[in-house]
Amino acid sequence: MYQDKQLTCVDCGAPFTFTSGEQERFAQLGFTNEPKRCAPCRAAKKASGGGGGGGGGGGGGRREMFTAVCAQCGKPAQVPFKPRGDKPVYCSDCFGQRR
Repeated sequence: MYQDKQLTCVDCGAPFTFTSGEQERFAQLGFTNEPKRCAPCRAAKKASGGGGGGGGGGGGGRREMFTAVCAQCGKPAQVPFKPRGDKPVYCSDCFGQRR
C-alpha cells in the first residue's frame, strides 16, 4: 500500500506531496523514479519545451545545420543532418516540389 510522501522540488525548493494515488499511477506506468518537481515547476518546464521523454535532440538551442549540394538543381542547401553521400539531398525548394 502506498502512503503520501513529502518531496522537495529541485527547481524552487518548495515541498510538495507525492500522493499515494500518484505513486500508484507511477507504478502502473512503469516509472521507477519519484517526481523531482512540484506541479507548477513541472508545468513551467513542459511549457518551455524542456520536458523529458521521447526522442528529440534535447538541449534546446539551434539545430546544427550542414551544407550540401542539391541533387536536383545543384544549388547549395542547408540540411539538419550530415549527408553521407549514399542518398540524394535536396534544397528546400526542390524538396517541397517532390512531396
